[in-house]
Amino acid sequence: MNIAVLFPGQGSQFIGMGREFIDTDRDCAEILASAEAVCDFPLRRLMMEGPLEELTRAVYLQPAITVTNLICWKALHNALGDRLPVRCFAGHSLGEYSALCASGATGLEDTLRMVAKRGELMEREGVKHPGGMRAVIGLDIGEIETLIEGYSGGGVVTAANHNTPQQVVISGTMEAMDAVGAQAEARGAKVVALNVSVANHSPLVADAVPDFTGFIEDIAFNTPRIPVYFNVSARKETDTAVIRTLMAQQIAAKVRWCEIISAMIADGIDTFIEVGPKTVLKGMMRKIVPSGVKVTALQFDTPEALAGCLEKLA
Repeated sequence: MNIAVLFPGQGSQFIGMGREFIDTDRDCAEILASAEAVCDFPLRRLMMEGPLEELTRAVYLQPAITVTNLICWKALHNALGDRLPVRCFAGHSLGEYSALCASGATGLEDTLRMVAKRGELMEREGVKHPGGMRAVIGLDIGEIETLIEGYSGGGVVTAANHNTPQQVVISGTMEAMDAVGAQAEARGAKVVALNVSVANHSPLVADAVPDFTGFIEDIAFNTPRIPVYFNVSARKETDTAVIRTLMAQQIAAKVRWCEIISAMIADGIDTFIEVGPKTVLKGMMRKIVPSGVKVTALQFDTPEALAGCLEKLA
């Protein structure tokens, strides 16, 4: 069994995420306490009580998703420890910070500091440059990029997430997304607005990159103990200077998720565990795995679901 652990990003949030682990596991509660000490807002109350509209703001959501991911990872690690043969990690967009922490590349407090600053900077850019994100289902990345290249109207639009062979998320201003989305629908695609407050992974947030680059200069990065596949390169990286650069670039760069999962399968990964809220990545997996290739895809975000995963892993 060759296992990859995957961490979700923004869009997987719900009120009460992580509650059962926090209420029943002292180690998990301590992770939330550490996160609250880093953040200057009532993180636990927002996660447990909402409202969802407030939780979805980037400045709050990025620490909230990250702490939930790491709480779930702690519960899994406590259950199996070194008996869990993890070959590699990856995280979708924001989830990459959870992967870094789980791999030992960054410490818990530094990871939480980074996502708090990242959320703050990206929310700032979202206010300055309003926009959003939409999933386009039914066209491949080449077709979407051709539509974007052919767009000559106002505003900005880019291919932000290459999620599966037939699902690409576009990001940008509403005017530009309306135009490209309409062309995609004319070609038979389905276009779905995403529940995010910022045009992530687009030029609209690019001004956050220099400030974030400066912020992480003082963050200690270590060589990952277990390899991490990175969103910007879709490759494993071990050089800490390269990793630091990639984490800054990632804010405005395309998420190459489909390529990451394909590379993992090519490298022999046969079992994927989504560690964190909801089943977004598990759902994508079914669309990425080539016909005839058998993999096991698991997910958990509660003690009950973790018990089910452990049973299947055994």
